[in-house]
Amino acid sequence: MTRAPLAFVDIETTGSNSQRDRITEIAVVTWDYTTLTRWERLINPGVAIPEFIQRLTGISPEMLHGAPEFDELASELWHELEGKIFVAHNANFDYSFIKAAFKRLEMDFKAPMACTVKLSRQLFPLQAKHNLDTLIATHGLVIHQRHRAMGDADVLWQFWQVCERHFGQDALEQKLFEQTKKATLPPHIDQSVIDAMPDTHGVYTFYGDGQLPLYIGKSNTLRTRVLSHFQGSKSKAKEMKIALQVKHIEWVETAGELGALILESKMIKDKLPSLNVKLRRSRELCAWTLKADVQGYMRAQMLRESELDVGRQEHLYGLFASARMAKNALKSLCQKHALCEGLMGLEKLNQSQSCFAHQLKQCQGACIGLESAQLYNLRLLTALGAMKVKTWPHPGAIGIKEGEGLHVVDHWFYHGYAKSPDEIGSLLSRARPDFDLDIYKILQAHLRKIPKSELFALEKELDA
Repeated sequence: MTRAPLAFVDIETTGSNSQRDRITEIAVVTWDYTTLTRWERLINPGVAIPEFIQRLTGISPEMLHGAPEFDELASELWHELEGKIFVAHNANFDYSFIKAAFKRLEMDFKAPMACTVKLSRQLFPLQAKHNLDTLIATHGLVIHQRHRAMGDADVLWQFWQVCERHFGQDALEQKLFEQTKKATLPPHIDQSVIDAMPDTHGVYTFYGDGQLPLYIGKSNTLRTRVLSHFQGSKSKAKEMKIALQVKHIEWVETAGELGALILESKMIKDKLPSLNVKLRRSRELCAWTLKADVQGYMRAQMLRESELDVGRQEHLYGLFASARMAKNALKSLCQKHALCEGLMGLEKLNQSQSCFAHQLKQCQGACIGLESAQLYNLRLLTALGAMKVKTWPHPGAIGIKEGEGLHVVDHWFYHGYAKSPDEIGSLLSRARPDFDLDIYKILQAHLRKIPKSELFALEKELDA
């Protein structure tokens, strides 16, 4: 592999929109595998700097008085970046600002790009977070000035050294190659569309001809995930079908992973994209409950959607998208734990005769009284334990913190995302939304892994 020099880049800006906001500082740390050089400049953005940005970076308008504007140092910066691999943390952010700044001067900046967030995720998958503060703390990196361009760029160089010590130069160069290799874009998709796409949490939609979507997906790194579809199009049938048909791409950014998962689930059910097979709407939602017969043996009884009150009902098991799936799951459980399919309603029992499974020695005889009701019921409840539907563990509605707002949830029903108390009240005052099995599973998985500090009890509860 030909070694191109690495340019570790960091910028400070007046905001997060590369088309509207401007660069206030830029630093480039270059490593050509023998020599390390540093280049940094303050830049007069020509626009106001919000006060919270000033507090974050320490860069004030007074500091930029007399600093050059971007066009005055464009040629110098071009020279610093030309022929190098552009390495940054959340690289698409820095790259998009620099590309936009050059474009305003009618200069078409292009460079192979590598992201240290992605590199950290690949090399340290057990690490919970991969933001710059986490890398500094986890790897003992030395930061001279956080949220200043040279301080942050130098941290990226230090992180590269850590990776090289842990995994070796060859492995690291292979990761670089994987990140910087170009995907072959479909003929109707322009590179500018990909360049404009953020590498953040969100949901993307591929469209073919007309208004009906081909495919909807979610990702924590939108741009990277979309490109991966086209990188795999030569070897995977589904990706090839997408690449051949896609004419247009849309995306929606979300506050985080939970928002992306929920939005993806809702959009697939609403728009029914032709290439999505999962997360389709369940039309026969059902679950099992238990009821004792006159002899005291627990028997399974199926409850249909109209009979369910998920989150409040005790002794619900399963939650299935169809009756067929519910019966198959129960049959598998009976076979695995030697339970009676007759008592479970999966086989018709004749009076005084055992079930067929007992004749094969696969049932311990509860159907004809050979196993006591107490012992059988204990084994049944133990076997069903993993399938038990959890009742709502909170007194009322809760808010799950993500980004600048809260996901509002009550008794496993998802009400929406709110950024203010008024929005929370509005969501909770509306009629209760339909129960969604996929969102229930998403919420359960998310609540298991987040800290309690991200959960907030909401004062107004929904009527039962």
